[in-house]
Amino acid sequence: MSALISVIPILLLIILMMGFKVSGFKSAIVTLIVTVLLALFATPSMGIIPEKLSSASIYGVTFWSVIEGLLKACFPIILIIICAIYSYNILCETKEIETIKTQFIQMTSDKGLLVLLLTWGLGGVLEGMAGFGTAVAIPAAILISLGFKPMFSAVICLIANTVAVGFGAVGLPATTLANQVAAGTASPEMLCEVATFIIVQLSLMFFITPFLILMMTDRKKIWKNISLALFVGTFSIIVQFCCAHFIGPETPAILGSVAAIIAMLIYNKLFIKKNESADETVQVEKKNFGLSKTLKAWSVYGLIIFFILISSKIVPAVNDLLKSTLVTEFEMPVTGNKFSFGWLSNAGLMIFLGATIGGLIQGLSFGKLMKILAKTTINLQKTVVTICCLVAMAMTMNNTGMTNDIANGLVALTGSVFPFFAPLIGSIGTFVTGSATNANILFGKLQATAAGKLGLVNDATFFGVSGNETNWLAAANCAGSEGGKLLSPQSIAIATAACDMEGQDGEIMRKTMPFAIFWILMNGLMVFLGLHVF
Repeated sequence: MSALISVIPILLLIILMMGFKVSGFKSAIVTLIVTVLLALFATPSMGIIPEKLSSASIYGVTFWSVIEGLLKACFPIILIIICAIYSYNILCETKEIETIKTQFIQMTSDKGLLVLLLTWGLGGVLEGMAGFGTAVAIPAAILISLGFKPMFSAVICLIANTVAVGFGAVGLPATTLANQVAAGTASPEMLCEVATFIIVQLSLMFFITPFLILMMTDRKKIWKNISLALFVGTFSIIVQFCCAHFIGPETPAILGSVAAIIAMLIYNKLFIKKNESADETVQVEKKNFGLSKTLKAWSVYGLIIFFILISSKIVPAVNDLLKSTLVTEFEMPVTGNKFSFGWLSNAGLMIFLGATIGGLIQGLSFGKLMKILAKTTINLQKTVVTICCLVAMAMTMNNTGMTNDIANGLVALTGSVFPFFAPLIGSIGTFVTGSATNANILFGKLQATAAGKLGLVNDATFFGVSGNETNWLAAANCAGSEGGKLLSPQSIAIATAACDMEGQDGEIMRKTMPFAIFWILMNGLMVFLGLHVF
């Protein structure tokens, strides 16, 4: 009974958003209010408050849980989101995004390779840098301008925007997951371990997803599609694994997508003859861009990558200095959880610096840049409210024992096969909220708690990679959340808007459903086999 009562907030969120079509931010507000009421009046009678908090007032526990959630939402989640979208809006304002688009279009005359460049390459870079729909909206709009059908453009961009999602917006979903599991600020070692596990669990999809994109574009060239998918997938997974293992969750999607683009260009140069497969859908006016124009267009993203890299573990001296300077750290009253935020070491600052300096290089004044930042912040106000409420809800559920009780119920229901269903839980979170970050906020701690109930707390080796069993199971939430992205109403709404397909949401969902199911099943199998076989 206590598990059923504890799951009410999650079910309510699903019912409001899916059943009654209530907007995300309104649903989040209502759900937070209900969660607080349950914490105040239901958890004491159920006796599920954690033992360390049992002597504290339930009012104090609930109040400080909400405050803790608001702090963790703002620093750094919302900060990163605002700065990421700000960087993209600068490119739109300076029109340099058009230069980037045109350069991609002119890279090859092969239709399949062009689609892969735009969706897997450019889409991956956009997801890694900004996230929140840019990786679907921009490539889809370019494909339509090239003559591809709107339905094809929408579906293929949604399918392509999967592997990179866990590391979108400079690794925000993976970082958030690790922090949830750590019940505070995760150590650099834990961040690397969780990020690496996500890559390992998704390893097969690095090859399968590009192959499906190529087959959907051109079914006739199956051997070329196989060889190209293997070639690009190998480059992608090697770079992403190294980034995750040695740097952390900030750069896998960005550098991995850049590596994929380089691999595609090498393949194009070595194996695709000029005009061999030219098609009327990919004929565009040729434009010559000099080095200065190219550097100017890419200055925003280039500088963001530069600042992120020099502040990472690649440059230990800088990394140690930033992490030890201007750090706000204290213990939350009553709950005892630690809050820590580095004002100089966070990814949001690196994105802001890169975007602002890049904007100045592209000709905008500092005043104009601040107006863009202000407008971006105002336009994201509903997103800010949604995330604040969801994080506050998650912290309240964690601190009052509700998450623990749900985990007990799930473990009792599924037993030793729970790891197979772990990615499905992450998928449901993304399906409901439209965000892998939010899915990890909702269910990251739950996965870790379930691991504890199953006794999965030891160090082990998974497909040759060493780490902790709890982190392996928690990583499944993030890996699985990317499958839910394919079916999320918010993601599909972005696709329909970009492709001018109002009212066709259901048809798009029907076409992405098989791939989403396949994705979730593959993730479940990888997680289960990693624990029990390899």
